[in-house]
Amino acid sequence: MLTAVVIRSGEVLQVRLVSAEEGKEVDLTECSFEPEASNPTECGPGPSPIIPEMKELAWGAGSFIVFALLMRFFLFPRLKKGMDSRYNSIREGHENAEATRTSARSEVAQYDAAVVAAKAEAAKVVDAARATLETERQAAITAANARIAAQREAAMAAADAARAAGRSQVESAVVDVVSSAVEIATGKRPDGSAVSRAVADAMSAGVR
Repeated sequence: MLTAVVIRSGEVLQVRLVSAEEGKEVDLTECSFEPEASNPTECGPGPSPIIPEMKELAWGAGSFIVFALLMRFFLFPRLKKGMDSRYNSIREGHENAEATRTSARSEVAQYDAAVVAAKAEAAKVVDAARATLETERQAAITAANARIAAQREAAMAAADAARAAGRSQVESAVVDVVSSAVEIATGKRPDGSAVSRAVADAMSAGVR
């Protein structure tokens, strides 16, 4: 004996034919068919495993439309705003870095110019100091030479005076000796002026 078991799943009906033999149920046939089929006793082709149903297409299209609307009016503007903000921040950082680099180069150039000016000023000061020292040295040398010349002249004058004084004493002594010798030799005292001239002439000739 066959028993039909009908199971409804959505719009699809499943019919299972069961045979009982000796008190046991044996599953003989299992099929499903659509209720719109012309012969409800026959199994229909059933749903396709590849072609989606209309409700699945509707749900997919609705989800896609909702996601597209969310992307267009909510997610993408926020993403674009964040990207624009990050881009502006990066560009501002680059501009600040470039401005800082330019300022640093300008300060370095000013420092180099100041160093060059300081070196030039130091060279001028050194040259002026060298010129002043040279002038003072020449003045000191001139003054020392003048003092040495004056001292030499004074020494020469003192030497001449001493020489003249010694010569006068020598002449006087020679005159006395010559006069005494002539007086002893001749027995007469010679003329002092004549002896003095003779001694002076003799000493002058000896000096020459």
